[in-house]
Order: sequence, then structure tokens, then C-alpha cells
Amino acid sequence: MSAIRLSAGKRQDVDMTQGNILPHIISFAIPLMLGNLFQQLYNMVDVWVLGEYATSDAFSAVGLVTPICNMLIGFFLGLSAGAGVVISQYYGAGQYKKVEETVHTALLLTVCLGVLFTIIGILMTPYVVLLVGMAPAREKEAVTYLTVYFSGILGLMLYNIGSGILRAVGDSRRPFYFLVICAVLNTVLDILFAEILPQEYCVVGVAVATIISQVFSALLAMLTLYLSKGCVQVRLRKLRFQWDLLKQIFKVGLPAALQMSITSFSNVFVQGYVEGIDPSSAGGWTIYSKVDQILMLPTQSISMAATTFVGQNLGSNQPERARKGITLSLLTACIATCILMIPVITFAEPIARFFRGDDPGIVRFATLFLRTLTPFYVLFCFNQILIGALRGAGNSRAPMIISLCSFVGFRQIYLLIMSQVWNEAIPIGMAYPAGWLLCSLIMFIYYKNVQLGKTRLVKDE
Repeated sequence: MSAIRLSAGKRQDVDMTQGNILPHIISFAIPLMLGNLFQQLYNMVDVWVLGEYATSDAFSAVGLVTPICNMLIGFFLGLSAGAGVVISQYYGAGQYKKVEETVHTALLLTVCLGVLFTIIGILMTPYVVLLVGMAPAREKEAVTYLTVYFSGILGLMLYNIGSGILRAVGDSRRPFYFLVICAVLNTVLDILFAEILPQEYCVVGVAVATIISQVFSALLAMLTLYLSKGCVQVRLRKLRFQWDLLKQIFKVGLPAALQMSITSFSNVFVQGYVEGIDPSSAGGWTIYSKVDQILMLPTQSISMAATTFVGQNLGSNQPERARKGITLSLLTACIATCILMIPVITFAEPIARFFRGDDPGIVRFATLFLRTLTPFYVLFCFNQILIGALRGAGNSRAPMIISLCSFVGFRQIYLLIMSQVWNEAIPIGMAYPAGWLLCSLIMFIYYKNVQLGKTRLVKDE
């Protein structure tokens, strides 16, 4: 049975340092997976609305700029993951004053970065679109979407740091509720704007709907922290930087931030290679990319569970229990991913037609990508679970180096060579599985030889 820590008022934080391991991991991961599923579903609604109401150029442009959005977002998510690791280790160690100070340091950092990222995102948008080499017909739509999107990025960041704080102390349920509400609101606004706005403003409507829903979810997350009891309760008067804790956040979070943002940026160039294959290949890749996010959900959710589990257990100085949790997380991720792959492969064409049934070329490429690349997602399980686990241990530098070498260096060399000798859809698309395979092999070898508790952040009192 989970040990729930209670004080005055109802608490939903969970102590993962005792009790059966697998129930902890599964009960933590399921709300995460469902929440992320709702997030991906409302992202799919964006794509569906564009497919139904916008032009083919607008449809492809939004899909092609998604990695650009993920670049800045990925940088912040890496830093917020660092904050989550620091919080989880101090929480596992029972040092609640440090938890409280880390929460307020992380929130103040988020606000500062939110303002900075808004300015950077808006200013860099026209140049990044040009750098990608997007077709001229799509440039205007891409710039419009990104400008509106980055204008509201602070809402996304506040939601993510708020949810990350709750997850670090074992509460993954309330972030799930926030995402359900956000998904429903986004869906309603998407359809409403698509119906009332002219076709040329469809992209703006989709972006504005996303911003409104993200700001609303951020307000829910901040209100929850304000009303919480105990060490994660937020008060404005306590917002200040604790420099020793900020240093720990950057120690864990900066390598993760660089890994996520650089990998996302490199994926922009993958999109460029795909677009050069055929006029319809970009649209097919857009559909595949959305389904790709669904296929990754079990692994990403269990990886986050492993991060919290390892963080709490190393905080309480239980490295062997942490290793058992990692093994169970890996097995669970592989089984869940295999189950999910079957319907995607079986119904690949109907899935593609759902998004763009009026364009046979896009449907053909999307079906091809889905059926060919989906079986390789088991490889993704290995590298992501181990990356999440090592990050929870406070070790994010080695995963960063291995990931960047595999997902950026190797992948770009692969694409450069393949585009010259075999410039077709599947050889180009195989850049993803090839990178996963290399990363998984190196990560597994490193994990088997690393001392898990060596990077523990907590000093025993």
C-alpha cells in the first residue's frame, strides 16, 4: 500500500521509498499517460481542424514548425526536470524545508525564463523558418503560427513547472485533471474559431485556442500549489532564489535542457529532408509525427515515473530499491508499447485518412511511415527509461552526451549520406530508429557500469 503523507488538509503526495515497487510506478504513470494522451489528442484536434478547414500549405507548415516550438519548450522542460529531481530527492530524504525553498526558487526561475523565451521566440521565428528552407508558400503560415504560439509560452511553462512540482512529490493525478480540462477547452475553441473565422485565419485561430487553454491550465496548477498543504505550498512573499538550490537545479537541469532543445532543433532538419522527397511527403510526415507522440506516451510516462521513483529512493539512500524500480519500469514500458503498436500498424491507413482523407498523396506517405517505423518503438523504451532513471539519480550529463551523439550527430550524418545515395521516404524516415538503436546500446552499457548513488544530491543531516 502506498504511504500517503498527511497533515492539516488533504494531501496527495506519495512516498515511494516504501511499499511494493510496481504499484507505485504504475499508479504514478497511468495519470501521466492519460494526461499526456489528452494533450496529444488536443494537438491532434489542431491538426484535424487544419486538415478540414485550412489549405494544404497551412496544414503542412504547422506540422513542419512543431520541432521549432519544441526547441525552446524542450530547453525549459529540461530545467524543470532538474527542479523535479532536486525536489524528489529532498522529499525522499524528509528534508521538507529544502523542498519548500526549491519550489519557490523554481517558480521564480520559470517566470524569468518565460519572459525571456517569449521575446526570443518571437524575434527568432522569421529567421528559423528561413533556416529550415521551407517552401515559400508555407513560410507566412509558419511565421504566423509560431509568433502567436510564443506569445503565450509563459502559460505553458507555468503549467509544466507546477505539474512537475506535484509529480516530484508523487502526485500525478492533479496534473492529469488539469490536462483534461485544458484538452476539452482547446477542442471547443479550435472548432469554434474554425467555424467563425475565414480560412486564411484558421492557423491563427488554432494557435490562439492553444494559448488560451494553456494559460487556463497554468492558472489551475498555480492555484493548486497556493492552496496545497505542507512543503509544496506556494506563497508570493517566499519567491526568491536560493543560490545553492539554483545551482543544483542547473547541475541536473541544464544538461537535460541542452539535450532536449538541441535534439528538437535537429529534428527541424529531419523535416527538411522529408519535405525534399515529394510534395506530399511533408503532410504525411505531419500525420506520422502526431501518431508518433501517442506511441511514445507509455514510455515517456513511465520514464517520468522512474525519475521520481529513483529520486525519492536515492534521497532516502536506497540504491538497490532504485535499481529494481528501473528494471520494472523498463519491462512495463516495453509491454505497454508493444500493445499500442498493434492497432497503429493494423489501422495505419484509416488513421491517415482521418487527418487528410481528401489528399491521396499525403495519406499514402503517412500510411507508409506508420507501418514501417512503428515496430521500432521498443528501441525507444530502452533509451528513455534509462535516461529518466539516471536523471532522477542526479546524473544528467552522461545521458546528454550519449543522446546528442546519437540523436543529433549520428542522425545528421546518416541523413546527409542517405539523402545522397537513397533519397526515398523510408530510408530517410529510418533516421529515427537508427538513432534510437545506437542510443539504447550505449545507454545500456553505461547504466550497467555506473554507480547509481554517486551523483546523489542530498547531504544527510
